[in-house]
Amino acid sequence: MDLLDKTCVVTGGAQGIGRALVQALKARGARVASADVIATDVPEADLALTCDVSDRDQVTAMLLHVERELGPINLMCSNAGIGGAFDETYENIAFADVEDWSRAWGVNVMAHVHAAHFLIPRMKARGGGYFLHTVSAAGLLSQIGSSVYSTTKHAAIGFAESLAIGHRDDGIRVSVLCPQGVATPMLEGMPEGPQAGDGLLTPEAVAETALKGIDEERFLILPHPQVADYMRMKLDNYDRWLGGMAKLQRQFKPS
Repeated sequence: MDLLDKTCVVTGGAQGIGRALVQALKARGARVASADVIATDVPEADLALTCDVSDRDQVTAMLLHVERELGPINLMCSNAGIGGAFDETYENIAFADVEDWSRAWGVNVMAHVHAAHFLIPRMKARGGGYFLHTVSAAGLLSQIGSSVYSTTKHAAIGFAESLAIGHRDDGIRVSVLCPQGVATPMLEGMPEGPQAGDGLLTPEAVAETALKGIDEERFLILPHPQVADYMRMKLDNYDRWLGGMAKLQRQFKPS
């Protein structure tokens, strides 16, 4: 996808991977709108907006505003996400309350759905478009200590697959960005775990990998290439993989 003069939206664009995506897209000559849950000035963006991406009405209003100000949206970077709900005692992986599940579901899953709900008819009418969904390697593998994060990220992969299949013939393309550890405030807020085991990447490096994947129209974008090997091991022998993950978890359980 040639990004020159294209209109792009980045949710969660005020920091971390989102901010790096805004910068990388601007460097490619795109028109970029940044949307975040807290009003934040993003100097690199052509437009900075406030939006709770778990709220369909707010997402719709935000995207309508972008199209009025910057033109038809060509690339939707649905990047906002939340962590949390870690059982650091490892006493009950299902410990999280309903509010934790609801908030994570709203941001990590439904935000992608809300954006697609608005944009699909418009992209179809224009002959195509592109969605980049920032998910996580946890959506392909798992997240030790948080069933909330693992489950919602798996669901995000499932929706992205449905979107890619359902609208391929409409000229709509989809990519999922699935890094492991990235040096962002979200990672800093997580307890110690294996997510940084293959090294921390900078948000800027992840953003560049994402744009390369968009250039090549690849569905699965893996900034940490080791994830592909872990996926192969998981599929080759699911029971052995589960045993290996349980063994890995023991390294982080309180003694």
